[in-house]
Amino acid sequence: MLDKEFVVRKVKLIQEELSKLEALKGFSFDEVARDGVKMAAVERYLEKVVMRAIDINQHVISELGKGNEPLKGYEDTFYALAKIGVYDEAFAKEIAPSAGLRNRLVHEYNSTKEEIVYDSVTDALKDYSKYCDFVLKFIEKN
Repeated sequence: MLDKEFVVRKVKLIQEELSKLEALKGFSFDEVARDGVKMAAVERYLEKVVMRAIDINQHVISELGKGNEPLKGYEDTFYALAKIGVYDEAFAKEIAPSAGLRNRLVHEYNSTKEEIVYDSVTDALKDYSKYCDFVLKFIEKN
């Protein structure tokens, strides 16, 4: 059974992190790149947003999925939610690549450039605000 309290709590946490990212978005790339604390904060907030969404995705899939969803990685969890009806396939294509950013941040791949991280804030704010709306509307219906 879908644990609505779990999902709502995770959505609220995502929204809190998005607020923090919104505040950091006010700084220029140079200001963030020169300040290790600001850059670390941006990276960590992005990571937490994506991981919380993946937690939601995995819960929804385990409770409402058919058991045959092809999940090779975290990115696939976003596509599975489209198949379950949380949002459409077009949105899944927009948001799913954020799982790759999460992997680069967590595993500290050398190819992760500060500019990519900084530029990801705008996408995260847009995509994860929509994601939260989609998820909340979906659980209201189910």
